[in-house]
Amino acid sequence: MKMAKINVKNLFLGLMLVGGVSFINAQTTQTDSTQNNTAVANQTTSNPTIDALKKQIEANPKDTESLAKLATAYQEASDWTNAVETWKKISALLPDWAPAYYSQAYAYQSAKDDANAKLAYEKYIAAVKPEEVEQSKKNLAYAYLYVAFAEQKSNPAKAKEYIAKSLQYDPSNEDAVKLSKALNS
Repeated sequence: MKMAKINVKNLFLGLMLVGGVSFINAQTTQTDSTQNNTAVANQTTSNPTIDALKKQIEANPKDTESLAKLATAYQEASDWTNAVETWKKISALLPDWAPAYYSQAYAYQSAKDDANAKLAYEKYIAAVKPEEVEQSKKNLAYAYLYVAFAEQKSNPAKAKEYIAKSLQYDPSNEDAVKLSKALNS
């Protein structure tokens, strides 16, 4: 099991490096949901990568590396429901692996499920180990920003605390700077 954790971590880091720009862009890009749902239906039913990974996982349901590849394939196909469910399976198998919570939050956010996205970002923040903070600064900054934004009306004190953390990890984030000014004015 320890070997699987290392492989999944390496896989996720590789995916982050390769797809980092599109991943961040996808977080801020809005699409027409009707058009998106049609694309999802077409892609999920005829995606050979997804089909092959599903067969691998049927043979070994605890194969976290294949599960991570499947979750990523669902995200690339904009199949947010299946992406969330697959990331949840990974979180159940590897409950201390923070990137699974971040990816889960991203999928929830892409599906416009803000309440669950906020909860998953909070789980991500809690799961990042001290030795992982340096390599996770951008994701931590975004997670804190998201939660701060979600809490700004219902819990301004928490929002201020979280936006300060976001800026600590990424002081150049313009959205975080704007939210900080709004919260502290």
